[in-house]
Amino acid sequence: MKSLFLSAIVIGASAYAAICILLYFNQRNMIYLPTSETEASGATAVIIASGDQSLKIWRIGNASKAIIYFGGNAENVAWNIPAFREYFSNYSVYLVNYRGYGGSTGSPTESGLYQDALVLYDYLKTQHKEFYVIGRSLGAAIGTYLASEREVEKLILVTPFDSALNMAKELYPLFPVSLLLKDRYDSVRYANNVSAKIGVIIAEQDGIVPRDRSDALIDAFSSSQISVKIIKNANHNSLDNFTDYSAALIAFVSME
Repeated sequence: MKSLFLSAIVIGASAYAAICILLYFNQRNMIYLPTSETEASGATAVIIASGDQSLKIWRIGNASKAIIYFGGNAENVAWNIPAFREYFSNYSVYLVNYRGYGGSTGSPTESGLYQDALVLYDYLKTQHKEFYVIGRSLGAAIGTYLASEREVEKLILVTPFDSALNMAKELYPLFPVSLLLKDRYDSVRYANNVSAKIGVIIAEQDGIVPRDRSDALIDAFSSSQISVKIIKNANHNSLDNFTDYSAALIAFVSME
């Protein structure tokens, strides 16, 4: 009986360790879901070098004020071209294909995407004097980092989270994710260095980013610099179907 009990413990421990190993080595395949390269009308492809990688950025318009858009982890940012052409006709809009996404080379990592955001900003700095950043989900973390390192007029965060580590802890409470996670996207860490005015858009029925994770990030910013809009009945992926979402984007970009 004792040997059976010990055998059960060994089998259970081995299975637990095997799952931890699987999570560790497969984690980036779970975080990043690259989109394939597509053609797009209504925008021009701009190719920018970032280290040894090549980034494909969609550009809309040719105005003095620039909007940089960072999408979600499975988002084809080209889908936004028709809507953004309408919403932001007085801006130049840059839709970022992350490394490994949509014609950009390489493989996505936290440090790589942060680097690419800085490289893009510095490249555009010679062409534009005012920058507005919109980040959605994963892109909200990248946008927050960029706004902490460079001068940004407005930062609009759509369905943001405070950190990937806290998200992972809620998803995998039985596993030591603090030891396993490589890309942590700790936006709270950078919040104090963001001087831009901030607009946050939350989907009321978001089943992917828990509300407490968005609220934790909101609380990390000064209450005097932030405004929050909740899109009723919307979930994480259905925001684009709500006119309140487009109205909030436009209002936050133009807010005084």
